[in-house]
Amino acid sequence: MEIVPQAIDDARENARLNGIENAEFFVGKAEEVLPEQFEKNQVYADVIVVDPPRKGCDEKCLETIVKMGPKRVVYVSCDSATLARDLKYLAESGYELNRVRGCDMFPWTTHVETVVLISKVK
Repeated sequence: MEIVPQAIDDARENARLNGIENAEFFVGKAEEVLPEQFEKNQVYADVIVVDPPRKGCDEKCLETIVKMGPKRVVYVSCDSATLARDLKYLAESGYELNRVRGCDMFPWTTHVETVVLISKVK
């Protein structure tokens, strides 16, 4: 899911070039498309990767992720405060933190991306 249509076009082309046939791509906001696809088609995933804007994940998106129950969630964040808020929500919903890695994607600036792996508690 991506709000930029050109990024979806690129994703489809990358999937084609790499022989990936079991992926679907949707244009739209995750907090709108994910709940709609889950309710309408009972879509599930083993792994969900989210890379929200600075405001973090919308609560509707987080609710849907929890309902889908993926084994793992990879959360890429550019804002540690919203990351902490969303991780708290997911931890209270049966997930645990496994790994955290800071990534300096923007050298010579104060911005750092944080990549977090969380998994469903068994």
